[in-house]
Amino acid sequence: MARQRAAVAAALPLLLPLLLFTTGAAAAPDINLPSYHYGDPIKVECMNRSSETGEHIQLANHEIQWIPFPVCNETQKPLEFHYGIEGELACTLASVSDPFFHLLEFYLHADAPLACRLATRPAPHIETVGERPYEPTYVPLVVALAGALQLSHLHVATHLNVLLHSTPKHHIHPHDSGVLDSAVAYSTSPLGPPLGLGPGPEHETSGGHDKARNLGHGPQRGGQATTDRTTSTTTAVEPAAPRDLHRLVIGDPLPLTFSVRWFPTPALPKTEGRVEWSGMGHHVGPSTVFYSLVSFLAGLIVSAVYFFGTVLPRRLKGRSLGGATPLGYGVGNGVGNGWGIAPKRALD
Repeated sequence: MARQRAAVAAALPLLLPLLLFTTGAAAAPDINLPSYHYGDPIKVECMNRSSETGEHIQLANHEIQWIPFPVCNETQKPLEFHYGIEGELACTLASVSDPFFHLLEFYLHADAPLACRLATRPAPHIETVGERPYEPTYVPLVVALAGALQLSHLHVATHLNVLLHSTPKHHIHPHDSGVLDSAVAYSTSPLGPPLGLGPGPEHETSGGHDKARNLGHGPQRGGQATTDRTTSTTTAVEPAAPRDLHRLVIGDPLPLTFSVRWFPTPALPKTEGRVEWSGMGHHVGPSTVFYSLVSFLAGLIVSAVYFFGTVLPRRLKGRSLGGATPLGYGVGNGVGNGWGIAPKRALD
């Protein structure tokens, strides 16, 4: 038994470096994974759907098929964001085809979401021999495209806000590298029922698309004339659409504008991408320090005024001068003269 313990004790210094090497090799893939650098492109891929049913299309291995976002006229490339870069991004789709027009109907009516995805980190440039290939991970980007369906055309809210959260690699510094954490996109100023045209009987139909399409267009009940712009005998015209709403028919271009904002952490931001909100309480900031200092000084001043103006005069008024003051006349039989010096006595 003693020999076995001695053998284990002798082999332990040799096994410890091997154990550390194995642990480091196992953790190396996670450490060596690449991160986005400032300005790196992030491609947008969207779920491929059937224009007839809106269902997603699967590959032969039963995985969902993802395709690049449509090509933008401005760059002649599919839509892509750039890590850490904020601003207005224009992407005009040259011509809306008939299948894509029907897909937009599904997106606007929320029958099927415009589901896209973004890679959390770029693919590595170097592959290690003996390790399994790198499998990218993605974060969902659901684009909440808003608008309204009409009988002959669509109204699309073409201005979208894009919020992207990242996880910094080191500390939060300007132009720091990191990985993508989460993302969301949504239209602004979505179109509701046209102003001036209240909900009529057409709004209560049971059909999914008909319920959204009949927003004041098409034949009206009660013998009213139609509201088609091409009809000369119209009794009600379509109101002007609000800003950033685009009237779209098949074959027209679709101008999209993305307002991109980046936030350096997954936490909720307050202004300009800076994380300043840390929940209710436990938040110490300049305003808190200033308020505490002002409160302390105000309390100190009030206490000093009360003490020197009220308490001290009362105490001095109720106490006679003498004995312990230079103005006193001594206590007792001439012991002390107010200065702490007793007169000498003559010795008989």
